[in-house]
Amino acid sequence: MKRIFVVVVVLCSVWILPVQASLRTRINAIIQSKDKIRFGIRILEARTGRAVYSHNDKTPLIPASNMKIVTSAAALHFLGADFNYITRVGMVGHTLVVIGSGDPLLGDQSTDQALGRSEGWLFEDLASLLQNAQIERLDSVIVDSTVFDDERVHPSWPAAELNRDYSCEVCGINYNGNAISMKVTKQGNRVDVGIEPQTSFVTIRNEVRPIASGSGAVGAYRNPGSSNVLTVKGRCRKQQGPFNVAIEKPAAFLGYLLAEQLGARGIECSGQLLEMAFVPDKTYRPLASYKTPLTLCLKRCNTDSFNLAAECLAKTIGAQANGGRNGSWAMARKRIGQYLEGLGLDPDEYVLDDASGLSRENRLSARVLSTVLYSVYTSANWSLYKDTFAVGGVEGTLDDDFRQARYKARILGKTGYINRVRAFSGVCQTDQGDYLFSILANDANSIKTLVNQIAKAVMDEYRQE
Repeated sequence: MKRIFVVVVVLCSVWILPVQASLRTRINAIIQSKDKIRFGIRILEARTGRAVYSHNDKTPLIPASNMKIVTSAAALHFLGADFNYITRVGMVGHTLVVIGSGDPLLGDQSTDQALGRSEGWLFEDLASLLQNAQIERLDSVIVDSTVFDDERVHPSWPAAELNRDYSCEVCGINYNGNAISMKVTKQGNRVDVGIEPQTSFVTIRNEVRPIASGSGAVGAYRNPGSSNVLTVKGRCRKQQGPFNVAIEKPAAFLGYLLAEQLGARGIECSGQLLEMAFVPDKTYRPLASYKTPLTLCLKRCNTDSFNLAAECLAKTIGAQANGGRNGSWAMARKRIGQYLEGLGLDPDEYVLDDASGLSRENRLSARVLSTVLYSVYTSANWSLYKDTFAVGGVEGTLDDDFRQARYKARILGKTGYINRVRAFSGVCQTDQGDYLFSILANDANSIKTLVNQIAKAVMDEYRQE
């Protein structure tokens, strides 16, 4: 029996080592073609957690949107798979009260389409409820967004990009992704600027010039010191857009829209719009509750790389540790750091700043990301979490990648891109089992193909002939 045991060990060694050597050869050939790029890579056999390839895997690098893997995994850990965001609406006399929960998907167009909701469903529902309660007028509207603090713009975000929807403000009450859709159209000798939803909460200064030939280009710019005054500049030959523009003061945005939209539906609105903390008492009468499951937020965060979802998840983690109030980036960083420490990770391998990866101050090593993935993989939540990833050749940020039959729907993960940074982490579902991977590339531009080739190398290495 002893001789048979020795033979088996030798045979297994002969089988394992060439596979690792071959995978190393494949990946090294890819990354050595770009010797000025700093790569961090780690690939694990998911069944055992054994590293089958590593390169510079303990060096913290800018992760771009791969930061969302840490954020979403920490949110699942702290909040639990059954967590729901619940936005509560009620009445005190003839005052409408909206109590926010930090829900990033209230009025989110992508979510509403997936759930079969029509545009403006929230206003239709509230108007119907008020009419059924025989309420024909509102004296005031109160919006309570104090589940989060009032630092709505992260200090590390580029100031020149704060009008972009991907860097919208983060608030305890969010609506429509905290943005408006803008479309610029040439009408004869003039140019019209239309917005959706239509609201007087935003003031448009139209400085777009009509042109008869050539290419058009239009942008919307904030006016310093003037809240929600947008100057639209550029040239328009036929039509530009639609494109999204971030607004300021999201809680007031929803409150203003409520007054406008309910007024259009026969509910007279007068008085004040108040942003304030509200504690329900015996005079408060519940009217409606709007629920968004955590799973939907994780899906938008990872499949579509929706920054607002990631930032709200992080601040929610912070609020949970603070009695349900004043969730902050500082508290989120502290708790996410505790989560990583609980996985046995070295604090020298990460720097936490924002939650979405828009900040260039974040740092993660490939070992941090792969360890987080392995921790979720070995938990009861893997099936749920895996379903939040973009799917190669099918949906999300990977819908145009991995369309060949051998890769399609078998490479799942989270992409990441900001200037000179590419990242990709997730799972390869190979013929010989699942392999978790994390690929970070800094000082890089236009290397998406190379990063994808590394994931393909894993699939090819463990392909069953």
